[in-house]
Amino acid sequence: ILPGTAIKEAYDVTDEEYKSILKCGNEMLNEGIDYVAKNINLDKKSLVVFNTLGFDRDDIVEFEIPEGINNPSILDSEKLLEIHCQLIGNNKAIFFAQNIPANGYKSFSVIESTKANNEFVSIDNTFAENKFFNIKFNEEGHITSIFDKRNNREVLKSGQLANVIQAFEDKPMDYDNWDIEIYYDEKMWVVNDVQSIEVIETGVVRSTLQITRRFLDSTFIQKVHVYNDIPRIDFNTYIDWKQSQVLLKAAFPLDINSNEATYEIQYGNVKRATHKNTSWDEARFEVCGHKWVDLSEGDFGVSMLNDCKYGYDIKNGNMRLTMLKCGTEPNPVADQEEHRFTYSIYVHEGTWKEAKTTQMAYSLNTELFTKVESAHAGILNNELSLVNIDKNNVMIEVIKKAEDSDDIIIRLYEYENKRSNCTLEFSKDIAYVYESDMMENNISKLETEEKRVRFTIKPYEIKTFKVKLG
Repeated sequence: ILPGTAIKEAYDVTDEEYKSILKCGNEMLNEGIDYVAKNINLDKKSLVVFNTLGFDRDDIVEFEIPEGINNPSILDSEKLLEIHCQLIGNNKAIFFAQNIPANGYKSFSVIESTKANNEFVSIDNTFAENKFFNIKFNEEGHITSIFDKRNNREVLKSGQLANVIQAFEDKPMDYDNWDIEIYYDEKMWVVNDVQSIEVIETGVVRSTLQITRRFLDSTFIQKVHVYNDIPRIDFNTYIDWKQSQVLLKAAFPLDINSNEATYEIQYGNVKRATHKNTSWDEARFEVCGHKWVDLSEGDFGVSMLNDCKYGYDIKNGNMRLTMLKCGTEPNPVADQEEHRFTYSIYVHEGTWKEAKTTQMAYSLNTELFTKVESAHAGILNNELSLVNIDKNNVMIEVIKKAEDSDDIIIRLYEYENKRSNCTLEFSKDIAYVYESDMMENNISKLETEEKRVRFTIKPYEIKTFKVKLG
């Protein structure tokens, strides 16, 4: 079922299997969070924020408001700073957390707010503004302008619309659920049957515009999030899809001059032309990618991030994400169900490397987990990083128990085509470290210095270490 091209009966089975996997995974996650949290030494009621990614993060945290608190604020004891929260309903709140350690946690005090903050992100049906952007919408909910305040420039091509949902007739000559034919874009409709546009959220963390559209029998609901502290526009999307043999894309015509774009793949990235100058370039009209794609010129660029859609096309500055492909063979009802996903526009200075697009995309895909904990004694500090690395171009991707021992497996990779001398630092002294292959067979023993181990990684190299902590 991996390519999404099995018969319907196969998906009827795997739907149930996925429910079981997710239930089991969430139980294990919660057990792990509870176990760590109850062993942290806390002198007051605290919110423990867990970061499962391999780099320190500044990001938005969602948490359950504890009993006895009506209007919560977060106290960062490290900076002696009161952080304002935004209520989002269902007894939950959000705030912008800073410096959450890689592969670790940080605890904050939860207090009743002592002062008001009216610095909301401005938004209405036609306009949104924060410290990063001025954004304009037309009566159909399409974006007519994204003005970047930091770089004093318009992001979109003059006179063109962004976040336009385009529907194409999709009838390949063969292999209906496998192929996209080069002629697919000859017949196109814009999804512009707007049912409603309304502001559903305003606050100190984010403000949100909700747009509801119809296309034939299908329904689209998009929540456009604009943030106070993150230079990113999120399009949280729900689609109740009923059609077949339609290819669906979201289009952003960018005013960026570049003859190539960069697409993330697992453990690296690839470049593809943004023109049709050769037959090879013309044939590569659809490109696979994972969490992000980037188009940059010199010292400026735009990355499109997403959390589960893996097809793109970029030609002459027009960046498009493929959202749905609903063929009829071998599954006659492919994609005819409810879809929930998020894609984002991340406007940045410099190249995607300098802008840390990879970290931003990982953050979009992986939430910060939380646990409210009462005061109690414990053996752990109120802030901890199990393991971190000192280079931004190297990503810690896997931390797991070894298959045949109680050792810890650390797998990481380099993704900026940059040879680097790196240091891994752990929370405890190291008994030993072996570099191993992907089957966890030892290759060589590395020298260690208390909590640290140093090594050199080559461009785009994947390394696996087997670690025993003291």
